[in-house]
Amino acid sequence: MLSHPSLDKVREMLALQGYITEPSIVMSVFLAMELKKPLLIEGPAGVGKTEIAKVMASALETELIRLQCYEGLDATHALYEWNYQQQLLQLKLEEKSEKSLKEKEKTIFSDRFLLKRPLLQAITHDQSPVLLIDEIDRADEEFESFLLEVLSDWQITIPEMGTIKATHIPQVIVTSNRVRELSEALRRRCMYLWIDYPDFDKELQIIRAKTPNIDERLAEQICKFMQEVRTMRLEKVPGIAETLDWAQALAALHIDHLEKDLVESTLGIVLKDWTDIREVSTSLSELFEKVGVISKIE
Repeated sequence: MLSHPSLDKVREMLALQGYITEPSIVMSVFLAMELKKPLLIEGPAGVGKTEIAKVMASALETELIRLQCYEGLDATHALYEWNYQQQLLQLKLEEKSEKSLKEKEKTIFSDRFLLKRPLLQAITHDQSPVLLIDEIDRADEEFESFLLEVLSDWQITIPEMGTIKATHIPQVIVTSNRVRELSEALRRRCMYLWIDYPDFDKELQIIRAKTPNIDERLAEQICKFMQEVRTMRLEKVPGIAETLDWAQALAALHIDHLEKDLVESTLGIVLKDWTDIREVSTSLSELFEKVGVISKIE
């Protein structure tokens, strides 16, 4: 593992927040912070992409501002909106006012009636926040192009108010589950990190860190089971998020080992598709044999 004071500091920063990391993640986070470039993180769902942004915000003691992307997302919902109802009410109150039209316009087109959405919140924050642009691949290509412009200039023009420039550049984390291919322009603008499903040792470390009261044997069996399940052809392969949910549920039940009936009754925590549940259920004997707990399903 490469050792450097700055890298060690980032590694410690992540560790103090309970994030089980690896060299590639440490290096990517360090360089993104050092070069002040957006970090594009891709990987399967549930492997901890979003968690990196949360951990960074907590470690840096700054605000996490999240823009959740979806199909049909446009600039209005990402930047700002005017509170039209309050503006109309204000105009109604000033109907008999002696103010000029220009003065009235200045009043209603002010911060008081401006609803800041995530991107505007990020560039007007009083310190550098962590801006999480989550699941960018779910947004349209048109929005992606618009986003590129904002990330390049870090300024937003509001016709009624003028141009607002960022006083503190946000630390940007962009995540993608590869629902669609992202543009080359966005990829070039960002640093890149791929996070895959964790191997056995890392997954066991994560379970121990997040579920300290879990039985050691159970933790190992869960990890082995999840490793085997991910080799199957499933519609929705479970990530570390599902592993943790399962581990915490079984620990809360004071379970110390896996059994067939127990697994069958809790598969809904791990798998989110009925065909996957059926596939795993019919393969339990084989899975348990690989995990090493055959006697528990006799």
